[in-house]
Amino acid sequence: MTRETEHTAYPIGTSTQTHTTARKAAHHVTHARLIDTAAPSAPRGIALVLHGGAARRRPMRVSPTQLSVLRMVPIAGRIARAAKGELAVLRLLNSTRGWDAHHTPVDDVRWALRQVADRFGPDLPVTLVGHSLGGRAALLAAAEEPVVSAVALNPWVYPTEGRLDLTGRQVLVVHGDDDRIARPTNSAAVARDLARTADRVGYVTVEGGKHAMLRRGTVFDRLAADFTAATLLGRHPEGVVGRVLDGEEWVDV
Repeated sequence: MTRETEHTAYPIGTSTQTHTTARKAAHHVTHARLIDTAAPSAPRGIALVLHGGAARRRPMRVSPTQLSVLRMVPIAGRIARAAKGELAVLRLLNSTRGWDAHHTPVDDVRWALRQVADRFGPDLPVTLVGHSLGGRAALLAAAEEPVVSAVALNPWVYPTEGRLDLTGRQVLVVHGDDDRIARPTNSAAVARDLARTADRVGYVTVEGGKHAMLRRGTVFDRLAADFTAATLLGRHPEGVVGRVLDGEEWVDV
């Protein structure tokens, strides 16, 4: 059974707001939630699993039953099984659907990192695993402490968003070549830029893979789980992830 924890509603804004602005912002609150997939008492690391999902005409809260959220359930489960009780695996439900420029999914990731630090300790390494806009959030938040690695699955990104300093991080981008929602050319450009600073960047093209990861879904699941276990637990798996960790940057499967 999973346990769902929802944080207290908080206003969007900064500490420099005027009282009037703060009162107005108090009417615009966001809610993020963390759902446990695995929560051992003494984990060696933490995997945060991030969903995607398009925006709506008006701000809408994320539902645990929306398809973009449910797509990440088997991935979180696969990571937990690969970790064999050594990792805490939690799914983050964002404050709102889509990408709100006033409070983005990256802000929700930062909130989640504070939550897991309070709960499990501030020194545990973290891997971010995201799909679509969640993949974008995983990459953009990868410079946060204590993130050591990120997995972006069919990430929806702009081609210039890889100009980040990810020194000390390891990154895996997995993209289906039949994705008609998020452009593989964009994520490839991001991967090339990230490789300038990150310790390791691997880009895996899944032949015939579509955006929803339903076709060849086990490939996406396995790559995410293997890379997470390898980078958090120091394992060196065989197969594609092993090749990436050995320095192979571009792999087709």
